[in-house]
Formats: sequence, C-alpha cells, structure tokens
Amino acid sequence: MPPPLRLPNADEQHVLEHLTVRLITEAERPRWNAEVSAHHYLKNATLVGEHLCYVAEYEGQWLALLGWSAPARHLQPRDAWVGWDKDQLPSRRHFLANNARFCILADRQQWPNLATRALALNCARLSEDWQARWGHPIVAVESFVDGQLFRGTAYKAAGWTRLDDTSGFARVAEDFYQLHERPKQLWVRALDGKLLQTLRAPTLPSALAPFEKQPPSKPQRYRLRPRRLESLLDKLPDEVPDPRGSQGRWHPWRAVLGIIVAAKLCGVPMGQRQIAEFARNLTKPQRRALRCRRDPDHPGRYLVPAESTFQRALAAVDHHRFEPRLLQWQNQQLPPDTDPLIAIDGKYLRRSGGLAIASAIGQPSQRVHATRTLQKHDSEILAVRQLLAQTEFTDALLALDAAHTQHQTLQQILYDHGADYLVPLKDNQPTILATAKTLLPETLSPSAGAGQLPLSGQRPV
Repeated sequence: MPPPLRLPNADEQHVLEHLTVRLITEAERPRWNAEVSAHHYLKNATLVGEHLCYVAEYEGQWLALLGWSAPARHLQPRDAWVGWDKDQLPSRRHFLANNARFCILADRQQWPNLATRALALNCARLSEDWQARWGHPIVAVESFVDGQLFRGTAYKAAGWTRLDDTSGFARVAEDFYQLHERPKQLWVRALDGKLLQTLRAPTLPSALAPFEKQPPSKPQRYRLRPRRLESLLDKLPDEVPDPRGSQGRWHPWRAVLGIIVAAKLCGVPMGQRQIAEFARNLTKPQRRALRCRRDPDHPGRYLVPAESTFQRALAAVDHHRFEPRLLQWQNQQLPPDTDPLIAIDGKYLRRSGGLAIASAIGQPSQRVHATRTLQKHDSEILAVRQLLAQTEFTDALLALDAAHTQHQTLQQILYDHGADYLVPLKDNQPTILATAKTLLPETLSPSAGAGQLPLSGQRPV
C-alpha cells in the first residue's frame, strides 16, 4: 500500500473522530442521487433491488456518500473465499451486500483518511440497518474497484481483502455478458468472521437459519422427442415467411417458431417471457433438433433466442399461413380423431389489449380443429360463424355457450356441416327459454336446472 499523502492535523483528526454515518431520509434521496451522479465516476445513482443509501457528515456537512445493493450473482473468487457450494449459493447469497457506490465530496487533500473512516463506520452498522429494512442480516460485503482509476487504498486500510480480479465482462442483459476489457479489483470483508464460516456449513446456526431462503426449484425438463421436433420444423418452410428485417435474423426463423409451438404444446402459459424461460431449459439434443444457432465461440453449444426475439416473432408472424401447417403436423402426430364432442368457445387473452381467440377444440383429446382471432371490438358470434365456414365438422357434436343461440349459427351447423349441436339456454334469452320450456319436456336433460336448459339440435333425416 502506498504511503498516505500526509497525516491529518489536529483539526482534521477532530473531524474524523466526530464523523457520523447515517441512513438518508426519503426527502434527501433526490439530493443524494444528484450528488452521486455528479461526483461518482459512473455518473449514475440507480440502485435496484435491496439497497441502502448513507451519508457521512460532520455537523450537518455532507462529506461522503455510500450506496449498498445486493451482491453479484456469481463470482468465482468470492464464492471460493466464502467456501459455499453451488447449491448453497442461491439460498444464502443475500447474506452479502455490495458497496455499489462510494464517493467523497470533500477535497481529498483536505481530509486524509476520510474514506477509510467513513467506510469503517458504515460497515459497523450495515447489518443492523439491513435487517431493519430488508428483514435479514449481512455477514460479509464486497466491492469492485476500477484499477485504471483507483488503487483501492481505502478498502485495504479499512481491513478489506483483495481477491482475484474479475474477468472483464459486464452484464448488459439477462444471461448475457459483454467483454469490456477493464477487469475490476474485487475486494471483500467479513462483518462477522464466525458467521461467515458457517455460510459453508450444511446447516446454518440459529442466528442465520430463520433467514435462509428456500432453494429455487430446479428447471423443469420437458420430454420432447427430437424426431418429433424435426418433423415440426419440416412443416415450416417457405409457406411461413420470415417477417424480420435483415438486421434481426441472427436466430433461424424456423427455430424461433418451433420453440414457440413446442412451449405451447407443453402447456407453458402466458407469453414471451415464459417462452424464453422454456427455451433456456431445453436440452442440447432438443436445441439441435429445433435447429438453434451454434455458439460461434463454443461450437458444441446451441443458443436459444432471448425474450425480445420471441416478443417480435409473436407480433409479426402471419398466423393465417402458420396455422394450417401447424394443424397438419398435429394431425400427423395424433391418433385418428375419435372425440365425441367439439367445444367451440371464445377466450380473451390477458395483457393483449383486448384480443381474443375463438377456437374449436376436440374433447377429451384437446385436438385443435380451428381458431379465429378477434380484435378488441369484434363480435364473437360472427367470429364463430367464420370459424364454422373454414372447417369441416361433418357428423360431429358441437358444444357452444349461450351466446350462440342464434338461428343463423345453428342452421349453419345443421345444414352446412350436417352436424349436431348442444347449446345451453339461460335467463339472458327469456323468449327462447320460455319457448323451450313449453316445447321440451322437463326430463329432457338431468343436468338442466331452473332457469337453464340445454338446447340441442339434430340434422333432419
């Protein structure tokens, strides 16, 4: 460690001895953000997740600012220093905190040892403050120092230990790191040496056990036969053109569509975020069968698209061309259709801006026969009639909800398809309900209750 520029004089030593470090108030946060943005080399005061902000002051004068946040997710030197294994890391990582921001507002020549004193005072109270705010203590701390700008002298003087430098990668997106060729110094310090040793133990002591998190569930693996996935991609040639621009074609279009279809067939709910998570859990043979792109740096690996890629694909795909190919592949994979009933219904899609889907689904096999997309103000009744017009339902029994007790719809089922129908009658159609009660015997259906009767129809013979 280089020698100090000089030792503090009597007046400066008095300031250091009476220096206080405290949490900022909510009203002081805008000022704290502005000062950090102005004086910290990153020019950014944003702290996300669990975090605390401090000020070191003397008689009301702000001399230094410190910000703490959650630790880095994975650091090989740090994890080796703690001694925990990969299974313990996710459930115990929150016992560490990261000194994400530290800037001195005073002149460095004026206040020797100010940084070391402020850091030591802050570490002395950090665990107690963290438990009061976030519900768990802190056992050790870490920080990154840009060696091209700073030497880390304050950390070393405050009792911190320097580990191996980082590898020079920065996280720029979820699960994506970019090489910036500026490795950082990694500094660590135990706030409680005895508790730090227990973090590697199979069972935590009573002081920490109540705060241990449940380990995250292991990624779900789906049983997808690679041969079936390959047969799916064979159904997605030029008939489903790639709508992306020339700058957005890093991942093969067939692979993107294939992953979307496979995710939905496996019951993955919602949209692009869940599909991206499904893709990350695919095995190497599954990724190869889906024709995912090889990693240029590691040819033995296959990369899957990110969430943003699936978002653009879902918005841009031409479903009118996509659906026939998908239904053709489905019929080749499933056994012959023996479903006794086909349910036709419309469902609004959550978080879609009012979009809905009218679909015809075989029961109990869940075979999809046809779908129709409804915009925000489209009529479900008209959409079902269009769906009936594009599909063959000869000799089938169709079940529809009460909204479709319409002469035109039921005549379309009987005379255009030669099919039978089953539609419930409710109180919101009083005229038809009264007529049905007059014409149909009460024993027509054992499931019919007061105010509701099934309206069934058979084609003439």
